[in-house]
Amino acid sequence: MPPVDGTTEIYGIMGFPVAHSLSPAMHNCAFADLSLNKIYVPFPVADVAAALQGFRALGVRGVSVTIPHKQAVLPFLDSIDPVAAAIGAVNTLIIKNGRIHGLNTDWLGANRALAQVMELAGRRVLLLGAGGSARAIGFGLREAGAEVILASRTPERGRQLAADLACEWHPLQDAVNISAEALVNATTVGMAPAIEQSPVPALDLSKFRVVMDIVYSPLETRLLREAARAGCQVVGGLEMLLFQGAAQFEIWTGQEAPLAAMRGALLGRINKSE
Repeated sequence: MPPVDGTTEIYGIMGFPVAHSLSPAMHNCAFADLSLNKIYVPFPVADVAAALQGFRALGVRGVSVTIPHKQAVLPFLDSIDPVAAAIGAVNTLIIKNGRIHGLNTDWLGANRALAQVMELAGRRVLLLGAGGSARAIGFGLREAGAEVILASRTPERGRQLAADLACEWHPLQDAVNISAEALVNATTVGMAPAIEQSPVPALDLSKFRVVMDIVYSPLETRLLREAARAGCQVVGGLEMLLFQGAAQFEIWTGQEAPLAAMRGALLGRINKSE
């Protein structure tokens, strides 16, 4: 990494808490790999309005937005990408000439991860969950021309998201009866420390050609392990994390993201923490 000096551009991630984030390792590795005089730091933010004003004043160039601020930042933006507006959340800020533009790369990350193993246009995808991640992934799949079927534990949120996506909604326990080419778990089921949980029984996985889990801790969830045994192609949560970060990098720098280096940085941090 070049030495930090008066010309170093500052990027970072805002959230609360944010110390656990893997994004600094990923982005700083990418900057170093391309010898860019940029640095990426964590910003623990409780006061969103004050933080965004501070970013403007200090000349911060770009910011990732994570929980719990992906919706809280919306009233303070000067402009917003149409897809991010439809999703109702942003995870990426571009700051230029004192103006802040909001985007969402979560959907790009999910689409790119899935596109490694299947064509999305015209394909039927069963999406589990009704939270912020499911919302971003659902809109992204629709943007790519996929047919989305939603299943969730919470009827009110599930029906609302299904209405927003103009798709079917089913209770999560009925997911076993739904036919689709791909299954995407956008819930926290299977996340550490409850790693022995799975949102779908193993016996019902063989009907899906592709199974993706956005959980990346552990790297191989029970859902992915059982899906692989059932003959499915599997996509881990690390891929979505990587590709959403790569999209941010490319938006901020205008350069192709060094995916191998970024993946290595993520794996190094995850393996170290497990």
